[in-house]
Amino acid sequence: MSNHLDYEINKELGECYLFMGELDKAEEYYRKAASSNGVHPDPYLGLATIAVQRGKFADALALYKKAAEIEPNDKALAGMGLIEMEGGQNEQAFTHFMQALDMNPANMIAVHGMVQLAYVLGRLDDAIVRLNAFLAVDPEKEAVRISLAGCYISRGRKEEAGAELEELLHRNPANTAAQELYNTINS
Repeated sequence: MSNHLDYEINKELGECYLFMGELDKAEEYYRKAASSNGVHPDPYLGLATIAVQRGKFADALALYKKAAEIEPNDKALAGMGLIEMEGGQNEQAFTHFMQALDMNPANMIAVHGMVQLAYVLGRLDDAIVRLNAFLAVDPEKEAVRISLAGCYISRGRKEEAGAELEELLHRNPANTAAQELYNTINS
C-alpha cells in the first residue's frame, strides 16, 4: 500500500513542479514515481513533456512510447505524433494522431496535428471524419468547426462548409473568422 501512496505523492509533486516550470524538481519526482510503481504511464508522460521542453525530442519520443506500452492512451500517441511531425515523419505522425483521436475524439493536440498533416498528405476526408467525431463530443469548439468548414471548402463541399459556419454563427454571431470564411464561400 505504501508503494502506491509513494507513487501518488511523487506523481503529484512532479505535476506541481512541472506546472511551476521547475523542470529539474519535476523530473526528480517523476523518476521517483516511475521507480515506485512502473505500471502507470503518467510519470513517463511527465518526463516526456520535460524532454520536449528541453529540446530532447529523441528522449521524449522514447518516453511517449514507454507510456504507450504501459497503457495505450491518446496523450502518448499525440505526443509521439508531434515529435514525428517535427522530424518530418508525416505518415507515421498522422497515423498516431488518428489513433489518439480514435481513443479520445476531443484531444486538441491530435486535432491540430491531424488537420495540418491532412492538408500536406491529401487526407482531408480522414480529417473530416475525425472533426465530425470531435464535434459530436464537444459541439461548442469553434476552432474545430472552422477547421471542418475549411476542410469541406478544400474538398469543394461548399454547402456543408456553409452549414457548419451557419451553425457556428448561430451560436456566436461575433466570430469574425467564421463570418469572413462564410462570406468568401457565398460571394
